[in-house]
Amino acid sequence: MEVNESKNDVVAVIGGGSWATALVKLLSNNVKSIHWWMRSEEAVSHVLRFRHNPRYLQSVEIDLNKVHVSTDLYATIHSSNIIIIATPAAFLHESLTSVAPELLADKIIFSAVKGIIPEFHAIPARYIHKTFGTPYSNIGIICGPCHAEEVALERLSYLTIACSQEQFANQMANYLNCRYIKTTISDDLFGTEISAILKNVYALAAGICSGLGYGDNFQAVLISNAIQEIERFIDAVHEVHRDTKTSAYLGDLLVTAYSNFSRNRTFGFMIGKGYSVKSAQLEMNMVAEGYFATKSLIEVNKKFMVEMPILQAVNNILYMKSSPAMEIRLLCDQLS
Repeated sequence: MEVNESKNDVVAVIGGGSWATALVKLLSNNVKSIHWWMRSEEAVSHVLRFRHNPRYLQSVEIDLNKVHVSTDLYATIHSSNIIIIATPAAFLHESLTSVAPELLADKIIFSAVKGIIPEFHAIPARYIHKTFGTPYSNIGIICGPCHAEEVALERLSYLTIACSQEQFANQMANYLNCRYIKTTISDDLFGTEISAILKNVYALAAGICSGLGYGDNFQAVLISNAIQEIERFIDAVHEVHRDTKTSAYLGDLLVTAYSNFSRNRTFGFMIGKGYSVKSAQLEMNMVAEGYFATKSLIEVNKKFMVEMPILQAVNNILYMKSSPAMEIRLLCDQLS
């Protein structure tokens, strides 16, 4: 796709993890000026000296002719008119507490956050809208199915860009599209974002079941029921016509539930193997978004009362300290 870039199109990436690094790599193919905010002074110094993120996707070489790396969040946002937020959801509010709403006025904001804001039990789009006053028409989401590690390896992957404004969705799709990334657009901002959050919980469930010794036959039933839970929930929250069998919903669920790159599946596997939540968190180098999302989604569902037995089972294991083996045995009788 050819990018129709105006002279004012400067893209900022907020976050220093693997997905932020992958997005910087992708944007470098099509965008002339990228401002990249990282919290760590040490990480910024390393990137400026060696052109690599010292902690994540170290094989990715950063094009410093295009990428301006900084720990100055104000300058990063002020210099850019398109903002991509790619921090873990659990740290998003803390990261943006110093940002005045007027700084984000008139900005186009895309969320690449794959979780829920735990302090508010809010999806990123709602958090951005409520906290900074950004109209929903200026908010979009970048979702999978896509793992950052495969982007680094330049393996063929697909991204869905969702925004109510087709112009903005197309613009971001063009920026990310390249030889090994295919992009599609959607206007289902809320459905794709909620689905992207729920799939992390179901990846946890898949990992727990794998850790307990359940096989592929059961996993197929589990994930078939998971996509039904996703559809019931997002229809209750925001009922519009959508096909949850498409890549942004079912595809994203499948890759997160089955891939060895999935941190949520890995976290769940450790829980199934007998790790405590605390010990599993200490063992992992990255955040498993599904852990925080589970508790928030239980709270949100008190309003909608959607039947979600898999979500409830995961919540019982993680927060009620129920036996994983017992909870999954009970869940088996509720699946079809």
